[in-house]
Amino acid sequence: MSTATVSRALASPDQVSPELRARVQAAVAKLGYTPNAAARQLRIKRSRTALVVTRRRWSAPFFAEVLRGLDEEFSAAGYAMVLGNVDEDGGERSRQLVDMMFSGTIDGAVLLSGRVAAADGRTMFEAGLPLVSLCAAIEGTHTILTDEGECIARGARELLRLGHCKFLYLPGPSDNYNEQVRWAALAEVFASASTDATVSRARQCDFSLAAGVAAARDFLSMKQRPTAVIAVSDENAIGFLQTVQEAGVSVPHDVSVLGFDGIEFADFCRPTLSTIRQPRLELGQAGARILLKAIEAGPPLSLSREILPNELQFRGSTGPVCDS
Repeated sequence: MSTATVSRALASPDQVSPELRARVQAAVAKLGYTPNAAARQLRIKRSRTALVVTRRRWSAPFFAEVLRGLDEEFSAAGYAMVLGNVDEDGGERSRQLVDMMFSGTIDGAVLLSGRVAAADGRTMFEAGLPLVSLCAAIEGTHTILTDEGECIARGARELLRLGHCKFLYLPGPSDNYNEQVRWAALAEVFASASTDATVSRARQCDFSLAAGVAAARDFLSMKQRPTAVIAVSDENAIGFLQTVQEAGVSVPHDVSVLGFDGIEFADFCRPTLSTIRQPRLELGQAGARILLKAIEAGPPLSLSREILPNELQFRGSTGPVCDS
């Protein structure tokens, strides 16, 4: 049979008869034939590969589930996923990512980095490929966010309702988008609170377990300790919770602790960590779907913005203020 018939039987099997399709499949099995993906990509002018960009310092417990969602959607659509991380200062890694955007080896990118890589006077934007940003708003990209400001504000108001007046906040880096959104929402809550509630910021500024441990040591040295702690991440919160409990502080009797992200480790703390659970798998799936749609539609597709809901979960690490 002709090569065109074989191609049709492999690429669009519903367009040929069942008998013909069976003959082609039998020949494929006998010969061990594998279609040449590179040749097909040259013909359709697509690489069927997506780039996913993270920061060099990133939270594996949080992003692992986001990456799984991305991979599931890309794989189902026949796309490969390439993972790269970006320098903070536009170094060699940034240069490699920018070169990749111009090389024809990828069709678009998902940004988990909160920024667009730039190097040698060029940016990822200039390649003209679709970009999707997850968890951070970047102008000029398709964007998927969560209602993180609204949800952390609800958590603070609930702790106020439980009688807490003296709060400690464990922050992220000041230039981080998520830190800025979460702190702005908290500041607004305390500015408008009807009580004399106050909130102070810990000195350490990142999302890690180590920052939570360092904040806990500062907390233990305080004469007048806060009765409620709100952390920028679950890793912060877990590091804090573990350290203060080892020093004899009871959670939540002496201090309530609220994390943010909903990573798996939060379920196995003792007590279980109250947290704001983000839809991490759904974030990845939605990001991949939007990128695939943008690739198929081409440049005229208008930029989209989607906000997914988080879930506030008050569990064992939070409770009312205790007088004793």
